[in-house]
Amino acid sequence: MLGWPVDNVKPLGGDVYEIDTRMAGYSGITAGYLILGDRPCLVETGTSTSAPVVRDALASLGVGPGDLATVVVTHIHLDHAGGVGDIAGFYPSAEIVVHEKGARHLADPERLMASAKMVWGDKLDVLFGRLAPTDAARIRALGDVGSVDLGNGRTLSSHYSPGHAKHHVGLLDSLTGDLYVGDAAGVYMPETGDLRPASPPPDFDLDVALKSIDLFTALAPQRLLFSHYGPVGDVSATLERSAEELRVWVDLTKQARTAGLDLDHAVAMVRDRTRERYRALQADQETSERFELLSGAESNVAGIMHWLDRIPTR
Repeated sequence: MLGWPVDNVKPLGGDVYEIDTRMAGYSGITAGYLILGDRPCLVETGTSTSAPVVRDALASLGVGPGDLATVVVTHIHLDHAGGVGDIAGFYPSAEIVVHEKGARHLADPERLMASAKMVWGDKLDVLFGRLAPTDAARIRALGDVGSVDLGNGRTLSSHYSPGHAKHHVGLLDSLTGDLYVGDAAGVYMPETGDLRPASPPPDFDLDVALKSIDLFTALAPQRLLFSHYGPVGDVSATLERSAEELRVWVDLTKQARTAGLDLDHAVAMVRDRTRERYRALQADQETSERFELLSGAESNVAGIMHWLDRIPTR
């Protein structure tokens, strides 16, 4: 039985619902997805500050405190998993599922939050809030492959897909063929059709990221569901473009590094030389700002620089 209507829930078919988590008060930044089957499953919680928004969205779909079976996150970055502790509190019977390399940080987030504070400073609380710890007994750690029972024979298979983060998984719905790509295929802006890399430090690795995109292609999904942001039906062309965008940004960052530019000047160069690739940057100021928040040039270039510095021969 459905509850009261809200304006941030969109049905996608196959009992899948997109939830705008309203990250930092913006619309269209981070999506969570509810698979409303026999065993309801939430994919991505959004940030801690988004948790009440997500709870209200689930309530509008008839999912109460005792109804949510599983919460799965593609990785533990705070825009995807920052709300796990709060959501676990709202839904005390839900199992929390994450890759094994991220599991301990959900149980004890102190180190993760300290690292995030170094990156975001005073913006941390506004953008993400604070990741609350989750009882370790409720966390199920996935290996390179795994499965989540959605009920009635439907499953969500997990596929280790590093490159963006060492704790990243893609998730494939056995019924719909939807592939939840997290950040492994970059970020997508539906209003303009733009696709931009997500290559932040410290884990970005081009070679590994390209292998993850190849894996996604081999899984032959019917649709891609981006955490940033929304569904894309043209699977093959989109994944090809994801790989192309990564190569473009890495090549330009290599040029900046060879020229001896520091980070600020490298960011300015890469931003200038990629501007024409993205219609969002030619649009109104709000769209441009939102696109930069989705996939910041400084973060992308810093991640690529960090990768290049780890491999001196490149």
